[in-house]
Amino acid sequence: MFDVAKYLSELGGATVLCIGDLMLDTYVYGEVTRVSPEAPALVIAVKREDVVIGGAGNVAHNIASLGARCVCVGVVGDDDAGRTLEKALAAQAGLIESCLVVDPSRPTTRKMRFVSEHFSTHLLRADWELAKPVSPKVEKDVIAFALAALPRVGAVILSDYIKGVLTPGVIRAVMIEAEKLGKPVVVDPKGTDFSIYRGATMITPNRKELSDSTRSPAGTEREIASAAATLIEIVDGKAVLVTQSEDGMTLVVRGFPPVHVPAYPVRVLDVSGAGDTVVATLAVMLALDADYEEAMRAANAAASVVVGKRGTATISAAELRDRILPAATLTSEHKIVPDAKALVRRLAAWRAEGLRIGFTNGCFDLLHPGHIKVLNGARAACDRLVVGLNSDGSVRRLKGEGRPVQDQNARSEVLAALEAVDLVVVFDEDTPLELIKRVRPKVLVKGADYSVDQVVGHDVVEAEGGEVVLIDILPGYSTTRLVGRG
Repeated sequence: MFDVAKYLSELGGATVLCIGDLMLDTYVYGEVTRVSPEAPALVIAVKREDVVIGGAGNVAHNIASLGARCVCVGVVGDDDAGRTLEKALAAQAGLIESCLVVDPSRPTTRKMRFVSEHFSTHLLRADWELAKPVSPKVEKDVIAFALAALPRVGAVILSDYIKGVLTPGVIRAVMIEAEKLGKPVVVDPKGTDFSIYRGATMITPNRKELSDSTRSPAGTEREIASAAATLIEIVDGKAVLVTQSEDGMTLVVRGFPPVHVPAYPVRVLDVSGAGDTVVATLAVMLALDADYEEAMRAANAAASVVVGKRGTATISAAELRDRILPAATLTSEHKIVPDAKALVRRLAAWRAEGLRIGFTNGCFDLLHPGHIKVLNGARAACDRLVVGLNSDGSVRRLKGEGRPVQDQNARSEVLAALEAVDLVVVFDEDTPLELIKRVRPKVLVKGADYSVDQVVGHDVVEAEGGEVVLIDILPGYSTTRLVGRG
């Protein structure tokens, strides 16, 4: 069973060596409203500009954003772009150790993308690059940095954008030393001759790259599995992970049947850098001794998060955890408010979205169908439901000694597990009046065994233009009665 919680708790102990082509990605966002009078070309009215690290640098950023450490080896030019890139890596000095070779004979690779914000569409890309192998001297320096780092990492990534850093000499030197030390090597390949990656532990082509490199069809799952098995032999590796965009991923491990996982259903905004996220997640998981299928499932979830973001994006451990774990396992941390600041933050976010906030309260000592009916009715009357829960001391004062039957932590957990409940807030007063003043709900809900003027806080809510909603109760259900039966 995939124990993702275990791996996520250990992320800080993982270190990955990333070697490859560094680049600077610039995204120019704006609106296209006309065609240039000078030529048949669109005119973009620029609104904003984002500059981020791409290529192997984005792989390093993804490793760091997951909370793991990365040793990043690459080459930059002696130019402003190279200095910007170096500064961006240094900004995460606690998690990214950059080992950069400066080569004055070549520019730092830059890519500038012009994007229509209204349509979320790439209009044009401009590249500055010198896509040829680095000089023998630079190659020697790259190898020296890589071999020095290898003994202290748990996994290696070769991030190849065929800009010249991953020469056959660099690849061979790293493969030989990694094999000696027992370090898994994950390759994000480019080109069609994948034999240069011989010795890779895992290689991650997309469907087209798989087909081109093996000269085999890769349209069906059977064809993909067959071509992947061929690729394993070509690179003398252990596993091939084939990425298939909206069709998910297929993992083929030497000696085992193929495993396919579907893609998560998400709205895709931008696929730029998704491959970087995949290899970063795979390597971090392998550095933590996860097996290939566990690593693939984590990478599949990670990719689904970043394609829902604009530009070259990264993923955090929290985002990965949220995507993989069932919602029910996350209810405690998401729904139970730990303090007043967290309450204010959540309420502000909901109000910014224009959501209608509702509120109800109670002891909820032994949850029964009567409670469920009121909670479901309350949630139906609003967009987000906040439940005020009497603390143990408050319940004791209201109900007497021997109550509550369950402490406030247990009662909070039970409420948080309900789909109707969006937030649980424990209050210590005998009534929820002060909490209602802090929440300022648009809807205040109670059972119809109360009249409107008996509902605590009705005047506060109505004074702000809100309303009080009374839900018909189920007769015959009472916590006090249930306790009496015991």
